[in-house]
Amino acid sequence: MNQYQVTEKQIAGYSRYLRAEERGAGTVEKYLRDVRAFVRWLDGRPVSRERAAGWKAHLLDTGYAPVTINSMLAALNGLFRFLGWDECRVKFLKVQRRLFRDTSRELTRAEYARLLDAARTQGRERLALLMEAICATGIRVSEVQYITVEAARHGRAEISLKGKIRTILLPAKLCRKLLQYARKQKTVSGEIFLTGNGNSLSRRQIWAELKRLCKYAGVEASKVFPHNLRHLFATTFYKACKDIARLADVLGHSSIETTRIYLLTSGAEHARQLNRLGLIS
Repeated sequence: MNQYQVTEKQIAGYSRYLRAEERGAGTVEKYLRDVRAFVRWLDGRPVSRERAAGWKAHLLDTGYAPVTINSMLAALNGLFRFLGWDECRVKFLKVQRRLFRDTSRELTRAEYARLLDAARTQGRERLALLMEAICATGIRVSEVQYITVEAARHGRAEISLKGKIRTILLPAKLCRKLLQYARKQKTVSGEIFLTGNGNSLSRRQIWAELKRLCKYAGVEASKVFPHNLRHLFATTFYKACKDIARLADVLGHSSIETTRIYLLTSGAEHARQLNRLGLIS
């Protein structure tokens, strides 16, 4: 039996491999964090399929959600595939397809409006405009860099990410606001959303700024993160056009199944649908 040990050199190699595969910075960071969590749990013991399965059981016993566990196993199995340790790969948990969203994490349109009002009241013009840019276009937080002066002038952004190129149309009102903000910041070309030092805004910085806004807006912090703005765009867009294939193209999804997850109804709405069936006397 092979005595496999995960080393920092191997993890660094895995990191380079993920970046070469054009995985997003946030995905790479998460995968490496999950792999290191597994290594800490091993505590010096060699890697085997049995131990990988043991880690899966440990995560389940600790209270991690099945979807979260599967995402961590994806990181681990990816490492094993990279290293050629296919015999160590572990099966995912079988999770029934969800029928509705968790309302405790669902950002409503009214809450979005409160976040915008709070940002403007505090004079955080950049944050308010950034929220509008994400929510009005459905871009990922990693795609904010493609919102440039040139894109605002032409009314469209060319996004190149994960080996795919797609064009995002920018609403005319958003373009006017972006160009006005760029002039105010004396930005004549390139990215519009920059730090005070002229650097790109990081995913972590955007996340932190949104979280700090929650208390002032009276919105639960569990609902406020960049991806939820993308979710709000998706549900609003679908209600307007009822075309899931078109929405998938706009969001940059390769699979309509991924888009379907964005369109799950809330638990309360699902309960109302059940009550309307009239099957209880």
